[in-house]
Amino acid sequence: MYAISLGDDGAELRPLEPWHAEEFLAHLDRGREFVHQHIPFGVNATDAASARALLRSYADKRAADSGSLHGLWLDGKLVGGLLFRVFDAAGGTCEVGCWLEPAATGRGLVTRGMRVLIDWAIDERGIHRVEWCASSANTPSVKVARRLGMSRDGVLRENYLYRGVRQDTEVWSVLAPEWRAARARDDH
Repeated sequence: MYAISLGDDGAELRPLEPWHAEEFLAHLDRGREFVHQHIPFGVNATDAASARALLRSYADKRAADSGSLHGLWLDGKLVGGLLFRVFDAAGGTCEVGCWLEPAATGRGLVTRGMRVLIDWAIDERGIHRVEWCASSANTPSVKVARRLGMSRDGVLRENYLYRGVRQDTEVWSVLAPEWRAARARDDH
């Protein structure tokens, strides 16, 4: 499979597959409290079997061309991931997301990795609209959307009940022509 370098700091983007279950579980356990402040990703992955089931569900999505998981490794250690939560090639839309354990924050890993995935989605798969949804309280996630050059489409007020609190969800997006124009400016 692939391993895409994300710079000279030992960061790589790789597929995250069912056979990574034990490494994935250890990673989730290191970041569980941090990640679950804002998103429930991996909340039901509490042992190797349930971690494998979560990874298998995304392998099935990949096989159905409706989503996928990608790991972020730093110096050979899984520290986070990126995903196509929704991928609709026929409709030309997808929703991307991420998670990181605390030790991996502040390095630009999500931004660098997401640029690779968005390039692929737009250039190879013909995606027209890439969405990013985040709790308004999840400041780091909102900052990534901004760094990626996304526009805030709006706020879904108190639309998501999480941990007993109604959360506002910000919807951000970038359209293929905007992404290509920004990339052309950055290449010069």
